[in-house]
Amino acid sequence: MPTYSLLLLPGDGIGVETMAEVERIIAFLNKRSNAAKFTTTSDLVGGAAYDKHGVSITDAAMAKADAADAVIFGAVGGPQWDKVAYEHRPEAGLLRLRKDLDLFANLRPAICYPALADASSLKRELVEGLDILILRELTGGTYFGEPKEIVTLENGEKRAVDTTLYTTREVDRIARMGFDLARKRRNKVHMAAKWNVMKSGVLWREVTAAIAKQNSDVEYNEILADNCAMQLIRNPKQFDVVITDNLFGDILSDEAAMMTGSLGMLPSASLGAPDAKTGKRKALYEPVHGSAPDIAGKGLANPIATIASFAMALRYSFDLGKEADVVEKAIAAVLDKGLRTGDIMQPGMTKVGTTEMGSAILAAMETLAA
Repeated sequence: MPTYSLLLLPGDGIGVETMAEVERIIAFLNKRSNAAKFTTTSDLVGGAAYDKHGVSITDAAMAKADAADAVIFGAVGGPQWDKVAYEHRPEAGLLRLRKDLDLFANLRPAICYPALADASSLKRELVEGLDILILRELTGGTYFGEPKEIVTLENGEKRAVDTTLYTTREVDRIARMGFDLARKRRNKVHMAAKWNVMKSGVLWREVTAAIAKQNSDVEYNEILADNCAMQLIRNPKQFDVVITDNLFGDILSDEAAMMTGSLGMLPSASLGAPDAKTGKRKALYEPVHGSAPDIAGKGLANPIATIASFAMALRYSFDLGKEADVVEKAIAAVLDKGLRTGDIMQPGMTKVGTTEMGSAILAAMETLAA
């Protein structure tokens, strides 16, 4: 039986509380599963790391991340670190993990559980059964391009510059992954970019269209990113896999996430390229939500997104689809019973806290695994 190593990085705010529920899921699988075992280590990231070490993630923690079979990430940030130097801000720890591990592909599913269709700000018929995957390029583009600076001109006026930079290789590898993922879903791809006004968009369109010709069994569509944002609100079910760049992916994935009722519900995965010898990928899994400092430490946080992120790890890093199914079906079963944390609370439902939700999911897993 294989044994896999996990690095747990709870981070700040509610990341600590939701990660505790993931540890309970891991302990359950170690006890009940005959498919694999998991060892875990933990370290600091974000504001917690800055308070102790003066940086948002240490070299030692990065070494652990590099050695682990997968990283499970909580959340970072909070108002107490608002005045920290830009290069040491809590979010810089996450950016370093993505960059140094070359986690170029960000998988952001937007799934609307039937029990939560009425919690969406859109009409039930638009979101019930929604299942979209936003595939965001994560290590290039506007967030990492150079120069990135604010300079003072001779007349005293300031000029801010962010550079959007992409190479053929960067676009090629994310596009190929998109077509591969589509084959495991509904066999449909949209590529979202701004080729009408941005040269980087022209490259995205050129490279992805060429790859589409090599993958003619997959339906391929091109859509301007601003129109994609509009269509996500107008008719979201027309989409299956949406491939897009770092900046647009950041925006479109948050938009898609909110259609499901709550950011607290959704997981994500950040994957690297497969190793030439072993085929293994570097991988980091994290909930979409932030650190929610207003409710941190109160036992109110929704742990579902972090638990579902671990389910993605089971599926994409360890090929444990059966175990992932059990976790995901347990989440759906608990929601069907009417249990809700505050962020997804609806009239007539039963309000529970972080630990109670985790316990309910574990109980459902016990039933499903029996």
